[in-house]
Amino acid sequence: MDTDFWHRKWQKNEIGFHQSKANPHLVAHFKELSLGEGSLVFLPLCGKTRDIGWLLSEGYRVAGVELSEIAVRQLFEDLGVEPTVSEVGKLMRFSAKDVDIFVGDFFDLSADLIGSVDAVYDRAALVALPKDTRSLYAAHLTKVTGKSPQFLVCYTYDQSLMDGPPFSVSNDEITRLYGESYDLTLIATIDLPENLKGKCAAQENIWMLR
Repeated sequence: MDTDFWHRKWQKNEIGFHQSKANPHLVAHFKELSLGEGSLVFLPLCGKTRDIGWLLSEGYRVAGVELSEIAVRQLFEDLGVEPTVSEVGKLMRFSAKDVDIFVGDFFDLSADLIGSVDAVYDRAALVALPKDTRSLYAAHLTKVTGKSPQFLVCYTYDQSLMDGPPFSVSNDEITRLYGESYDLTLIATIDLPENLKGKCAAQENIWMLR
């Protein structure tokens, strides 16, 4: 993963991937996981997503990991809370009531640091990674979360028409990455009405991994 690329994006505020409100697929389908109140939801490469505020408002606890400290500080500003900041190994930990966000390299995160995860929500992590990194990411995510169920959002499009991120991740690749560890259910496929970045036709695939 090109860490400098993402640091530059946040420094220049080039964050077109950031949505101004909670993801509609999350709102529509996440409760199909049947999690109890207080369940811990883990968000890899979380940025400052508004999805965290929605999850907290629904009574879940949230943990996440994000490369950019800029993103995490803005996240807590948006939440309107002052975090407690501490160092844990190679990572920094930003904590407040019901939310813990780790700043640093995703691959430095361990199961001991996160704690017992009840579900993973991946809207912008897998699709942010080039193909040669996605296998390593999927294996590490599965390991540190103890094969917790996942709510996963991916794109499929003609990769020759546009460079990622977000990258195209085919259904076959999802099966290759996760098929040995999970039962996979494709719960929705949606054509993007305005194309991807206005450049090419794309579909958004919503997966449930149990």
